Amino acid sequence: MSEALLARRVKDLARQRGALILAHNYQLGEVQDVADFVGDSLELAQKAAQAAADLILFCGVHFMAETAKIVNPDAVVLEPDVRAGCPLADMLPVEDLCRLKKQYPEALVVTYINSSAEVKAQSDYCCTSGNALKVVASLDPQRQIIFVPDASLGEYVSERLGRDLILWQGYCPTHHRITPEDMREARRLHPKAAVVVHPECTSGVRALADEVTSTSGIIRYLAKTDYEEYIIGTENGMLHRLQQQFPEKKLHYVTTLAVCPNMKLNTLEKMLWSLEDTKYEVIVPEETARKARLALERMLQLV
Repeated sequence: MSEALLARRVKDLARQRGALILAHNYQLGEVQDVADFVGDSLELAQKAAQAAADLILFCGVHFMAETAKIVNPDAVVLEPDVRAGCPLADMLPVEDLCRLKKQYPEALVVTYINSSAEVKAQSDYCCTSGNALKVVASLDPQRQIIFVPDASLGEYVSERLGRDLILWQGYCPTHHRITPEDMREARRLHPKAAVVVHPECTSGVRALADEVTSTSGIIRYLAKTDYEEYIIGTENGMLHRLQQQFPEKKLHYVTTLAVCPNMKLNTLEKMLWSLEDTKYEVIVPEETARKARLALERMLQLV
């Protein structure tokens, strides 16, 4: 079956079933193209929370689909491929966070949304890369803050706010594949290009960028600046959306290695099978969801 026919069948079946298709910016281009909404973690959480649909097909990785279920517990949330996990989220088992909380009993816990439902349930606040600065800045400056699980994002927040944070040494393998050497080579090849990178990149990469911001922030940066060329330092699937929104701008990867294999597991075929059979429903235990929802709602209230 051709890609065009598959895409049409997915759209038709979603319409028949009243399903809302949500897709992350890092998904395959053809998956993004059939989605009702494409966005970053924050935007997708907001869309899921506001969704009137009884059925959500979530194309991202597992923690994102979990988040959609947590903020919209009455909806049936499906994920096309149950293997689409997140190595960063897996780097913080909930037992380790509980031990860290016992070590710092007075500290507030701010958890990056790239985490399991169980970890969110042990947190005071959630955040995304787009609002981490705002969330941390809103908290009592006299309180210690445990920031988990991404140390690179935590370092970025600490540097920008001048505030010490207790960091967990997790990281995104995809963003860490972007190296300072890659950055210097990209600048050599495209000397007129502005460089914008994601805060999950290492400090050495961030230091070589013109702008450090979330995926939604990258879109805003391209919209408000008038360079003809840009070097984009995040998961390479982002360039599909950017090229659609800014066809007049010339876009470059930092490296072809910045690809998340988990994000690429979702395909049109799997989306069709999931909708046909209502398979791979996301289930979050009620008590875990209730506690995690508090941390997410505190974030959403701030933004």
